[in-house]
Amino acid sequence: MKRKIIGFLAALVLAGIGTAAFVVYVESAKDKAVAGEALVDVYVVSDTIPKGTPAGDIHSSVKATRVPAKVRVDGAVTDLDTLDEDLVAAVDLEPGEQLLASRLVPANRLSRASVPAGLQELTVSLDPTRAVGGSLAVGDTVGVVLSFEPFDMPDTDNQTPSMTHLSFHKVLVTAVQFGEGDAPTNAADDGESAGDDTEAEAAAPSNQVLVTLALSSPQVEDVVFAAEFGHIWLTAENADADESGTRITTLGEVVGPAVAQ
Repeated sequence: MKRKIIGFLAALVLAGIGTAAFVVYVESAKDKAVAGEALVDVYVVSDTIPKGTPAGDIHSSVKATRVPAKVRVDGAVTDLDTLDEDLVAAVDLEPGEQLLASRLVPANRLSRASVPAGLQELTVSLDPTRAVGGSLAVGDTVGVVLSFEPFDMPDTDNQTPSMTHLSFHKVLVTAVQFGEGDAPTNAADDGESAGDDTEAEAAAPSNQVLVTLALSSPQVEDVVFAAEFGHIWLTAENADADESGTRITTLGEVVGPAVAQ
């Protein structure tokens, strides 16, 4: 019985020695494979970085790693301090992937924002003056103003009054597109000051701006109706904007009933 126990223990010891020897062999082979090969610094994503995350907020979600030069992906970021603070993640960055410069874009060029559950996207073409001067960017929230000129009442000689209403509040902008050669009004040329009034005016869009909004189904119907038969204006409406006091505005509301008659 004792011989069997001793034999069993000896077999376990030999197996352990064999496994350790194999691990050492593999590590040695790995070291030889990269021997003489230059190691370079890269950053690997350690925690998911959601699309739209500013470059300044990704430091805690990546870790510095040294890899053989042939393993580094073209465009891999090697120094976080060189990243422009205006850059954001263009897509969701997943753990294990190298951080690439191509996956970071200026915030005003971010193609799309995620659409909240239950909503759908609708694009409206607007003159820049109706779209906050073309200064809107992905992720902004806007107020949607619907305005209508008088309509002839069917089978009567009467008309509906002109009407305007700030109909929807804090609507998410999921995409903004400008015509060729145009740029958002808050963008300044490289090397120029963004606070320069002359540069801001020069950057103002001259063509229609395409603004994509995240809307509920009833809101889609109202906005399309206004696009077909009226006018749409957008306001820059942040989270703290006061929504109270709005009403359907007519000429009588603005100048008084007596003047409107």
